[in-house]
Amino acid sequence: MVYVYGLAAACLLGLGFVLQQRAAERAPVADVLSFRLLLDLVRVPLWLAGIGFMIAGQIVSVFALAHGELSRVEPLLGTSLLFAMALARRLTGLRLGWTGWIGVVLLSGGVAAFMIAGQPYSSTALGGPLRHWLVVGIVLALALVLVILARRLAGSAEPPLLAAAAGTLYGLQDALTRTSSDIFASGRLPGLLSSWQPYTVVALALTGLLLVQSAFELGPLHMSLPTLTATEPLVGIACGIGFLGDRLLVTPGALAGEALGLGAIVFGVFLLGRHPMLPAGAHRENGAQNGVEGSQVP
Repeated sequence: MVYVYGLAAACLLGLGFVLQQRAAERAPVADVLSFRLLLDLVRVPLWLAGIGFMIAGQIVSVFALAHGELSRVEPLLGTSLLFAMALARRLTGLRLGWTGWIGVVLLSGGVAAFMIAGQPYSSTALGGPLRHWLVVGIVLALALVLVILARRLAGSAEPPLLAAAAGTLYGLQDALTRTSSDIFASGRLPGLLSSWQPYTVVALALTGLLLVQSAFELGPLHMSLPTLTATEPLVGIACGIGFLGDRLLVTPGALAGEALGLGAIVFGVFLLGRHPMLPAGAHRENGAQNGVEGSQVP
């Protein structure tokens, strides 16, 4: 069931990302990193459809996290790019080609290699409060640094850095979602409502949503989706090992297989992300050339 829920969540998330980007690329540039951006987009039916798919994907991912280790679920969620490519093919009519097929093989093969080599499992050795807060603090600081760098560098560096910051927050959100699921299982609803984790999950989700929509607004999908898709599982796996008690095999052979699997996942994600099949934001580019704001382009 972990694999069924994980792949279903990845499918819904991938479809949602494509629809959100096609709507966000037409929003006013002045709304970047402002919650006005979300208020503008909420009136766009295409964006609402994308959000609907994303929320459904998040809900299904909760079932995946409730049935399996974070280190097992996160690589599955990384396959969302495959489903985004499938929708993009319908929208653009382009073929996958050799580059696309190589990316598909690397991404799917990397997920399989990581699972087989690492054999993720849960242990009872959960991290203490100090270790828990240390990992959370490091992840939040990393996301903040990425946002600051994005605003300072601007230009073509801004979308991937903002997407990486969003993926960092989403990885932490996945870990805290798993924690919230455990709290609900032991203390039911009263225990969940009296804990800080579910409220932090909501805050991370809203902040990550703002960051990823800003990245989608500033550039074509291939500039942001690869870093978003690659960062979330890496941070999620780190959090799972850091304070959730997830464990991987650490024999030399297993470590080599895990490293190769993660490397194949990341390279496959970026190879697919650069594929011309993904929406290239032509409306905004044409609008900028004609001196017209992206929001005014039909």
